[in-house]
Amino acid sequence: MSLEQFLNNAISTWMSKEGPDSDIVLSSRIRLARNFEDYKFPSLFSPDEAKEIVLKMEDIIHTSGFNKFGSMELLKIDELQPLQKRVLVEKHLISPHLAEESPFGACLLTENEEVSIMINEEDHIRIQCLFPGLQLSEALYAANEIDDWLESNIQYAFAEKHGYLTSCPTNVGTGLRASVMMHIPGLILTQQINRIIPAINQLGLVVRGIYGEGSEALGNLFQISNQITLGKSENDIVEDLKGVVSQLISQERSAREALRKTSNIQLEDRVFRSYGILANSRIIETKEAARCLSDVRLGIDMNYIKNISKNILNELMILTQPGFLQLYAGGPLRANERDMRRATLIRERLKMEKKKGEEE
Repeated sequence: MSLEQFLNNAISTWMSKEGPDSDIVLSSRIRLARNFEDYKFPSLFSPDEAKEIVLKMEDIIHTSGFNKFGSMELLKIDELQPLQKRVLVEKHLISPHLAEESPFGACLLTENEEVSIMINEEDHIRIQCLFPGLQLSEALYAANEIDDWLESNIQYAFAEKHGYLTSCPTNVGTGLRASVMMHIPGLILTQQINRIIPAINQLGLVVRGIYGEGSEALGNLFQISNQITLGKSENDIVEDLKGVVSQLISQERSAREALRKTSNIQLEDRVFRSYGILANSRIIETKEAARCLSDVRLGIDMNYIKNISKNILNELMILTQPGFLQLYAGGPLRANERDMRRATLIRERLKMEKKKGEEE
């Protein structure tokens, strides 16, 4: 399979689009946690109950006629190969918990992969909507439409005093997790991030790595999300997060401009050195690839590098993960083989982009 064919099959449709403030905000995500009223939570239910929930969800899909977001495909976790599950995690379509610890789990996916509904994860249902750029309100609107449709077919576990009931107490209330993925190299290079993260935490938000809780912040990518779900409305949670993200966007742009004024040639040199590594390496590890991709994306945003799409960071940060590399290779790879395959894929992708830019 050629790289171009692989990209057409591997990359989510939304990932190749640009949204508001997409120079800094790569994606916005809304996730709603819900449970059936008459079933035990996943931590306590039996295998038979878990299977019943999957069957109920499958029946709802087939009989309700809801197709606003396109057709949905049901993927059962126990029918997927380990590599397939890993790729779905790397694309942020399912959680590591669903992939590794939910043998009776499933996922409903729309064709463009903007919507995924995880079944029998930590909760019976987790609705997720992914949009490019800063589009939290739009993602919330879409998630609420799906939620209303499901609620017309399901009796949710709900209490007037506490709101939606969930397996983890931190999700009780709205059951809402709103998050954005941000590329903030300017704040890293100017070392402002060290004072910003504690301030964000004091506002009831949390800063995590690219794959959420417990993951590493590769390539200057950070996920910022709410921690509080009880006592606030969904709109208030989203607006509070948008306010903080808007400030971070402004601070990141100011940091980049300061770097241009005080360290322009050094920054330009860093960008092109990283581009040279990516364009010529024959072996490259995950961390080095992520750092260089971040530098190149910054160079594109600051107009040092031309004729390359800024979406290349979105793509390559996913495509260079271990699962995708092995999928592209057609089978398992040892660590050093993945490093070689990663270098080859990046070189090929950059050549494709350069050729496309020259033709335009």
